[in-house]
Amino acid sequence: MNSDLILLGHGSGGRLSHQLLDELIIPALSGIAPSGQDDAALLPPPAGQLAYTTDSFVVDPIFFPGGTIGSLAVHGTVNDLAMMGAQPLYLSVGLIIEEGFSRADLKTVLDDMRQAADKARVRIVTGDTKVVPRGKADKIFITTAGIGSVEHDIAIHGANARPGDKIIINGTVGDHGIAVMAGREGLNVGTDIRSDSAALNSLVAAIIAEAGDLLHVLRDPTRGGIATTIKEIAQQSEVGIALHEEQIPVNQAVRGVCSILGLDPLFVANEGKLLAFVAPEAAERVVAAMRQHPLGIQAAIIGEVVDGEPGRVRMETSVGGTRAVEMLAGEQLPRIC
Repeated sequence: MNSDLILLGHGSGGRLSHQLLDELIIPALSGIAPSGQDDAALLPPPAGQLAYTTDSFVVDPIFFPGGTIGSLAVHGTVNDLAMMGAQPLYLSVGLIIEEGFSRADLKTVLDDMRQAADKARVRIVTGDTKVVPRGKADKIFITTAGIGSVEHDIAIHGANARPGDKIIINGTVGDHGIAVMAGREGLNVGTDIRSDSAALNSLVAAIIAEAGDLLHVLRDPTRGGIATTIKEIAQQSEVGIALHEEQIPVNQAVRGVCSILGLDPLFVANEGKLLAFVAPEAAERVVAAMRQHPLGIQAAIIGEVVDGEPGRVRMETSVGGTRAVEMLAGEQLPRIC
C-alpha cells in the first residue's frame, strides 16, 4: 500500500478516513478547524443581517503562479460575501479527491487554505471529504460555503447603480485568467504573470468607511471579466454605462499575451479585483482611500453610469471610436476557478 497516495478507502468512513482526518486534514487546518469530528459546527450568532454564499472550484492546474486551488477557494468565497458589504466569518469546505492524488499535494492545498483564511480573518469551521475512483474527477475539486455579517444598513446590490455613478476598479485586469492559462498550457510567456487571487474584505471595509451610503454596487469580476460583469449590472439596474478603454489598467505583459492569442483582457477572469459604483461626489475620495490599501494601489475610475439606453454598455476605445460591449456566448478560458 502506497501511503503517499489517496486511496478509495480514505473516503469509506472507516479507519482510513479517520486516519486521513486525524493525520492530515485537521492538523493542516489547525487553529481554524474545530477539534473532533462532529456532524456540524455550533456557532455564536453574529450581530446584524446574515450573508450566505456557496461556490465550487475546479481550476486546472491546481497550482498556478500566484496561488493554488486552496487559496483560491477561500478568496473566492470571502469575496462573494464582501461584495454584499458583509464581513466574512465562517467557511465550510467540501473536498472531492480523486483516487491516487498525492497526500503531499493535498497537504499543500490545505496549508494554503489555512493561510488564506488566517489572512482574511475567517474561520473554517466544518467540512466533508469524499474520494472517487481514478478517472472520475481531476485531482481535487473543492466546494465551499460562507457566512458573513452585515452590520450596516447600506443597500449594496447589482440593481442599485444610478445615473452619474462613477465606476472604480482596484487594479489591473485579466491577471488571473492569463496566469492559469499559461500554467495549464505550459506557455513560456517570457515574464512573471501571476494570479491576482486575494481576499478583498479589508479593502471593502475601507471603501464602506469612506463612501457610506454613497456606495451603490460592489461586484468581483471573475468569470467573464469586467466586461461581462458590467453588462450584468447594466441589465440589473436598467441603466446605460459608458467605459473608457484608456482608463482601464492592464498589465503590459497580460496585454501582450492577449494580443498574441487573440483574447480580450476585458473578458478575462480576475480573482482579486472589484468594481465599485459610487456617487460622483464621493468617487475621488474613494479612489484615494483605495490607493492607501495594498490591494488598491492602482485604483482608477474607468467609466460612469449614464441616462438612457438601459442595459447598454458602450466603450470609448483607445483610438477614439465607440463600440458596444456585450457578453460572450461562452468562456474564453474554461476552468479558471
